[in-house]
Parts: sequence; C-alpha cells; structure tokens
Amino acid sequence: MATVKIPPVLRASMGGERELSADGGNVGDVLRALVDAHPQTEAQLFSNGELNRYVNVYLNDEDVRVLDGLDTPVGDSDTLVILPAMAGGI
Repeated sequence: MATVKIPPVLRASMGGERELSADGGNVGDVLRALVDAHPQTEAQLFSNGELNRYVNVYLNDEDVRVLDGLDTPVGDSDTLVILPAMAGGI
C-alpha cells in the first residue's frame, strides 16, 4: 500500500487523517481508492475523470504531471502528496 499525505483542506473529508494508506498500481488507482473510501472528496480531486487542474500530486517529490499523470506506476513503499493549488494575492 502506498502512503498518501492529506493536506489540511481535505482532512475533514477524510476523517481528520493526515496520512492514509491506499492500494493501487498507479496514481489514478490510489486516488480512486481514496475517493471510494471518502466519496465527498471526488469533486475536489477529479474533474471529468481527470485530475482536477487545481490539485497537484507528487510521487516521491516528483510532480506526476511531468511523469505519466494518473497512469504513473506506484509501489508499496511510495508516498503520494496531494497539494491543492493556492490562489490569491494582492
């Protein structure tokens, strides 16, 4: 099982957990396993079946968008970090 680090903005939807484990052969499978367990997060993570453009996902510190996106392979010892994009400024 891969480890998934949960950002503060999603923790309430995931039972307050900072970190969860999820099965999957690739990034998409792991994220969908989280959505299956916590359906209220689907709209935050996905848009039309693709990763929401305002959500950044890192596999072992590498942005999955520069890898194979949701098809990026994931191993049991890997760590995924979900980081929603922040907007704002002056």
